[in-house]
Amino acid sequence: MNNWKKAAALLGVFLFAYFVPFDHPKVSNAIMEGFRLLQWYAVNHTLACVVPAMFIAGAISTFLSQASVMRYLGPRSNRVLAYGVASVAGMVLAVCSCSVLPMFAGIYTMGAGLGPASAFLYSGPAINVLAIFLSARVLGADLGVARAVGAIAFAVIIGLLMQLIFRRSDTQRNEQLMQMPEAPPSPRPLWKTALFFAAMILFLVFSDWYNTNDVTITLKDGTRIEANIRYSRPEALDVQEYDATGRLAMEIRRLNRADIVTMTPKAGWVMTMHGMKWYLAGAMGLLVAFMSWRWFNREERKEWMNATWDFGMMIIPLLFGGVFVTGFIGALIPEKQVAAWVGGNSLGSNFVASFIGMIWYFATLTEIPIVEMLTRLGMGKGPALALLLAGPALSLPSILVINKIVGAKKTFVFCLLAVVMSTIVGMIFGALF
Repeated sequence: MNNWKKAAALLGVFLFAYFVPFDHPKVSNAIMEGFRLLQWYAVNHTLACVVPAMFIAGAISTFLSQASVMRYLGPRSNRVLAYGVASVAGMVLAVCSCSVLPMFAGIYTMGAGLGPASAFLYSGPAINVLAIFLSARVLGADLGVARAVGAIAFAVIIGLLMQLIFRRSDTQRNEQLMQMPEAPPSPRPLWKTALFFAAMILFLVFSDWYNTNDVTITLKDGTRIEANIRYSRPEALDVQEYDATGRLAMEIRRLNRADIVTMTPKAGWVMTMHGMKWYLAGAMGLLVAFMSWRWFNREERKEWMNATWDFGMMIIPLLFGGVFVTGFIGALIPEKQVAAWVGGNSLGSNFVASFIGMIWYFATLTEIPIVEMLTRLGMGKGPALALLLAGPALSLPSILVINKIVGAKKTFVFCLLAVVMSTIVGMIFGALF
């Protein structure tokens, strides 16, 4: 089987190299956009979010006993507790679809049932406090509330359906895990392990804290603009202005930096936390280092590093490849064309929005300005919700990694459930609102 996969990969590379017209300006630009997105991902997201998630995954597989994971998240665990914990995990973990993967891999390999693990996999990037508030503020209260309710419900339903559909294979896997020799009891009390993991999770939350890019701009002529910075260029800024109601306005204009006197971030607890994030993350990092030095022996720390390295080697190459392909394809599809596909509230427009959301990569909370922009170009409310429900939870890079962890069949069903449910809920929401 591995030889066939290698042969198929080589054939794909050959066909790509043979037929793609690299000298065409659009293709050349798409290749550069792929590298630009990959560079942005490496600079802004890898060290701040993916790498800490790798360390958490390594710690899960090293310091948590298999019996504990199976007691709370295994197939025989209390369903209300297991799905409750998994479905609201995103309220704490404000991470993207890629960053939740190492933690998903950690709890799944330690014996978590497919259902609770799938609920965690969906909810981790789909639900967080910032996403709910920003969705309501920028896109409207109806979309914000619908996204919150839909994401929590989706996590539970997808988890239950995955458990039901693959109950036979999950039972066999559970029996195999139960036959493994029981791990020795932890040499540390539970509160130490819990505090250690809490510090690592808080490091992840603070290091990847979202920048809203909301600013007050003062120009040389005295004009003050309440705006959201969309893109930065050496000589200018592209901004969207807020209207009198606080919603993003239609106009997008470019401001020369030479005309800007001051540019002050808008006050608010989100931006206050963003200004302090590296101090908070640094404090959590020092706390983790101190606890690992005082509470863990040398062999445990070595095993932790080896597990982290293994997760990194399994996940990061697939993430980087997926991010590059996403940037390449994105440059070939104009935004106006995408908006035309998702206009109205038909079955087709909701399905396209769900499918695009499934394969596209959205960094934490970037789906909100993208949906807002597509709405301005004609996207319907139903497809907007469909994209918000399917988009953050999945992406092409994450799909490649999920396939590596659970296999093609389970990955296909997980993606299918997310797309079908998002399409149906989007149509219902569009018809009502």
